[in-house]
Amino acid sequence: MNIGNLSAQFNSSDYVPFSGYNSASTVSNSVEAGNFTDIFKKVQSAQVSANNSNNISPVSKKPVIDKNDKLYELCVELETFLIKNLIKSMRGTVQKSKLIDTGFAGEMYEDMLYDEYAKAYAKNANFGFAEMAYKELAGK
Repeated sequence: MNIGNLSAQFNSSDYVPFSGYNSASTVSNSVEAGNFTDIFKKVQSAQVSANNSNNISPVSKKPVIDKNDKLYELCVELETFLIKNLIKSMRGTVQKSKLIDTGFAGEMYEDMLYDEYAKAYAKNANFGFAEMAYKELAGK
């Protein structure tokens, strides 16, 4: 093999890489022999259809969260519980006055108030705890 002949062959303007290579014999039956853009479009459309069957949108590639699913509802309840504990802990850092004794009824009212705050925060504040827990537990 003469290196000078090979370099002259590669540097010539009429050289076509893989000109002796028969691509039609190696292309699988599912993809017809053609140019690269045709094959690329077919592969891309197959990926989009596979993504659609896995509940992944082709544009964002993010998992779709089914908000009517029982698991998601439980994840929202978990988020509400975490937020309630956060609010209760924050309220515990504020000093209470001994001037007015709230008693058992006042503590019960305060606990129910924190429950409602937590539900409202979980619904409107979009902390993202429920979505993260749902993705983790659903395996998406």
